[in-house]
Amino acid sequence: MRGLLYLLLLWACVPSWAGHAYAQFGDVKYPGTFHHFDYVNPDAPKGGELVLVSPTRLSSFDKYNPFTLKGNAAPGLSGLVFETLLTGTLDEPTTAYGLLAEDVSVSSDKRSVTFRLRAQARFNNGDPVLASDVKYSFDKLTSKEAAPQFRTLYAEVIGAKVIDLSTVRFDFARANPELPLIVGNLPVFSQKWGMKEGVSQPLDKIVTDLPIGSGPYKIGRVVFGRDISYDRDPHYWARDVNVRRGLFNFDRITYRLYKDNTAQLEGFKAGEFDFIQSFVAREWARAYTGKSFNSGQLIKRELKHGNAGDFQGFLFNTRLPKFQDVRVREAIGLAMDFEWMNRQLFYNAYQRVRGYFVASDFEATGLPDAAELALLTPLRAQLAPEVFSAPVPMPPRTEIDPASGQSLRDHLRQAKALLAQAGWTYREGALRNAQGEPFTLEFLDNSGAMGRVVTPFAKNLEKLGFVVNYKVIDFAVLQKRLDVFDFEIISNRNVGSESPGTELMERFGSKAAGTEGSGNFMGIQDSAVDALLEKVISSKTRPQLITAVRALDRVLRHGHYAVPHWYGGVHRVAWRNGRFEQPAVTPRYYQPEAWAVSTWWATRDNQATLAAETRGQP
Repeated sequence: MRGLLYLLLLWACVPSWAGHAYAQFGDVKYPGTFHHFDYVNPDAPKGGELVLVSPTRLSSFDKYNPFTLKGNAAPGLSGLVFETLLTGTLDEPTTAYGLLAEDVSVSSDKRSVTFRLRAQARFNNGDPVLASDVKYSFDKLTSKEAAPQFRTLYAEVIGAKVIDLSTVRFDFARANPELPLIVGNLPVFSQKWGMKEGVSQPLDKIVTDLPIGSGPYKIGRVVFGRDISYDRDPHYWARDVNVRRGLFNFDRITYRLYKDNTAQLEGFKAGEFDFIQSFVAREWARAYTGKSFNSGQLIKRELKHGNAGDFQGFLFNTRLPKFQDVRVREAIGLAMDFEWMNRQLFYNAYQRVRGYFVASDFEATGLPDAAELALLTPLRAQLAPEVFSAPVPMPPRTEIDPASGQSLRDHLRQAKALLAQAGWTYREGALRNAQGEPFTLEFLDNSGAMGRVVTPFAKNLEKLGFVVNYKVIDFAVLQKRLDVFDFEIISNRNVGSESPGTELMERFGSKAAGTEGSGNFMGIQDSAVDALLEKVISSKTRPQLITAVRALDRVLRHGHYAVPHWYGGVHRVAWRNGRFEQPAVTPRYYQPEAWAVSTWWATRDNQATLAAETRGQP
């Protein structure tokens, strides 16, 4: 098999895969004989506990199934309980190595990929992981029983076919070098999960049945809706496999959920949990202080990383008529005074988000170059002339800028003119359309953290005549409203990617715009955007991918679908001292929680504490 793959490698003239791994672009870093990843300690001791909070806005949970639309799944399930055919690394952006699968091979026409499963792979009930389980998982996730984003993600996968007990093949609608990575990341679960009297239940009817996965942890103690613990499986099948050696070292991982940021931070200071990431600069500067930090009981660090910048912004729901005119959306964006916010609220901790792929190779700049024009010119009739004639839009600076000589007042005048062109003028104390209806704006939030940002933004918008309402609701209610696109403006963050691809169809594609539960919150339905998305996912080399994503970024930014927020170049993290140790090597691409959960290990005191607690249990 490896010899055949080597010949195909030469035939394709692109170093894209090896028997033990698959790489979308470039070389595979680790050879088939590698012992462990460079960023782990292969001899890390097992034991102890890590207590966390959810890194998302989740304030409660009501199910153990992370694959369906309704409800909120407990945090940690996907990464701790379920596993995939391949696993990515924290030092390569577009390469994955065999986890459940020991061998991966791509056909010469690149229209299919075949995986051979490891003989020792087991679910947590002791059953072997079979090719039929892989097919079952794929069929369930692409059915209407699962959340709709899976159907978008696997849209170009024709189907899965069982070749024998341990071999499964995925067939593709077309050659796409990202597809082997996409199906390699398929979460696999047992056909017995949710089975009642020997009969499989629909996936969306599996709610609180304990998952049957193959991951290193099982669900342990639960305070349903509030806290959940995962206990390390002592019989975990992959504990000595190279892609898992030195990983998942804690005997117990617990998540505690809190109703708001204030309660969460006070809980951390009180020792209720061990590790937290801060997303609010003001809190980081003013609230992560006190005796516990001064004494060293709590450690506070800004950790460097090589990740692409995250996109964050206020998103418009363009399904609503009042947001369908691009001039209106641009005008609203002109009212944000980021420079004032950065000085007064953020302690100058941030830079302004410029586009959807900030601080990466994929960010559009200036005018389109020749490579971008080759993609954009066939779409000229569908695009605004400015896409070709004007530099890519940059968020306006709202202090007097020597380069432009403009201030916030100038930008508000420009916004007023744009609104007038769109049919909105100030009269009778408000901004009104031809029918006399006032222009109202509702910002939805679940935590209240955005209040201090919306307040100065609203004051500028009110100068233009907008009637602004800021509404705080529970996260569960917000999630339900997002699923059916029942909102006007929300704040949202997308984690940056070193290799954007098919997930962008879910975020910007026309089909996703009409699919409840999708990530296309902005409701973008644009044939030119769809055409560029096709170029992105069909890119065969990294230079092609860079050009396609830059062209996409350019078109989206000219569409003014969001008011860009801000980003930072470091992870702000705090943890309890004396309980953990870290590997000597910090990876390049990582999120703090996943890095801590997977590569850190407990000190002897930590291990002793959990051991004593366990002995005291009945």
